[in-house]
Amino acid sequence: MFRIGTAGTGIYGRAMQEPDANHSTAYHYQVMRRAIETIDAAQASRRGPLSLAELADAMHMSPAHFQRLFSRWVGVSPKRYQQYLTLDHARRLLRERFTTLAAAQGAGLSGQGRLHDLFLGWEAMTPGEYARRGAGLEIRWGWFESPFGTALAMATGRGLCGLAFAAECGRRQAFDDMAARWPRARFTEAPEQLEHLVKAAFQKRGRVSLHLIGPPFRIKVWEALLSIPEGHVATYGEIARAIGAPRAVRAVGTAVGRNPVSWLIPCHRVLRKTGALGGYHWGLPVKRSMLAWEAARTDAGLP
Repeated sequence: MFRIGTAGTGIYGRAMQEPDANHSTAYHYQVMRRAIETIDAAQASRRGPLSLAELADAMHMSPAHFQRLFSRWVGVSPKRYQQYLTLDHARRLLRERFTTLAAAQGAGLSGQGRLHDLFLGWEAMTPGEYARRGAGLEIRWGWFESPFGTALAMATGRGLCGLAFAAECGRRQAFDDMAARWPRARFTEAPEQLEHLVKAAFQKRGRVSLHLIGPPFRIKVWEALLSIPEGHVATYGEIARAIGAPRAVRAVGTAVGRNPVSWLIPCHRVLRKTGALGGYHWGLPVKRSMLAWEAARTDAGLP
């Protein structure tokens, strides 16, 4: 188990609003998505940074309301937050907040002993269980709001096994994508049983047990992702070196893309060595929002 980061309202479950927030966090994400598009358009036309009044007007809000909404959502003003949404923000992260995983971990992740510990510890599954493709597993699921749009949570009796985001692809595609990973499992809609896990995941309170279901190589990659601190980034090549497979950059990229528990296992913190964002399974606007949200909160000293 490990500590984890604002939940909104359960789509099918009970209300899960932040204590001091009356606005939906999913609504905040949609405003953020429009803000990204507006800022990108301004950059493309070489207009430079937009003023608070210009951004608020583009969002069809008053400057005061826009300021309150974003300050509540991320903890900093829209003017300051704008810098984290620029197209070159990822390159700045790579220059200034690159994480050397080998130093962070003290040792690589290769070796059967480490894999054995991973499966029987916080992971609590064996390669044989994975080979059964979910046979005998009951996976409970539900839709929830999150700071990054509508989220799909899935869990077994051992812990959270899936977290996906539907803002860009839609609910049906997100659900089918996740369910196809465990084709022999039995799926039961039960958002009320997952609510405490989702709260802990997005509020950074309490603990969450993860039940990762994947082949050994991917498990090693996903564990390496957990070593990237919030507000920092790493490259695909760095992760490949950290797991003892420096030439397996392409395979690492595939494993990152197949991460079943997005956000908690931070695949959004992985960039190409050029500073380009690369891909993101749930859409690049979601990845950019996650990176900007974390960087702003880290700089502001927020939890």
